[in-house]
Amino acid sequence: MRHGFGLPQVLLIILFIGGIVTVTMRYASLGAQHYADSYTREQAELFLQSATEAALLRISSYDRNITKDCVKNINVTLPSLRDNNTLFNASITINRYYLYNGLDNNDVNLTACDRIVSIQTPESHGMIDMTVIVESNNTNPQILHPIRLERRSLQRP
Repeated sequence: MRHGFGLPQVLLIILFIGGIVTVTMRYASLGAQHYADSYTREQAELFLQSATEAALLRISSYDRNITKDCVKNINVTLPSLRDNNTLFNASITINRYYLYNGLDNNDVNLTACDRIVSIQTPESHGMIDMTVIVESNNTNPQILHPIRLERRSLQRP
């Protein structure tokens, strides 16, 4: 009789190696998903900053002399470069405008705007309290898991 492996030992070695390969592939898959989610979240955070800047630009260029009103809501979308689908949507809500004596820079009383807070400190004139909510478009195949970021900030346009 020869010394060597028998059929049961070979099957056990094959099962052991198969188990190691399965565990390795599982951890590799989790790592790939983690990196993809981290990349998408970083994109969403950068888009949130860009949407905030776009809102400040929109507020600065708004003509308040004609309507006696102010900007209350702004929506910004980020299109995907691969297809015509969007990646993220930003909803910006202006909660309050802090104006010195309730007047804007041209001493215009914005009577149609209900979000003005009259302050007595000229250093804080023009400050804006805004809430920015960025949500991922879950129908886009590039988004693996839904993302929702919300930031409330005090800005000066």
